[in-house]
Amino acid sequence: MSRRFKVGDHVGWNSEAGHVSGTIIAVHTSDFDYKGHTHRASEADPQYEIKSDKTDHVAAHKGSALHRV
Repeated sequence: MSRRFKVGDHVGWNSEAGHVSGTIIAVHTSDFDYKGHTHRASEADPQYEIKSDKTDHVAAHKGSALHRV
């Protein structure tokens, strides 16, 4: 079971470019298509859409990849 977050939470994660932080803008609890790929999500293991603080980039991650900032 991964960590639980909600819309509006400020979180951080590691990317190829280093540490990134942003705000959760959506929580997915069922499979969804994002940038041409199907992301697996469930009530027990949701995925989160996060808008970067520094850019307009939006990323999708599981809770296990995120931490509160």
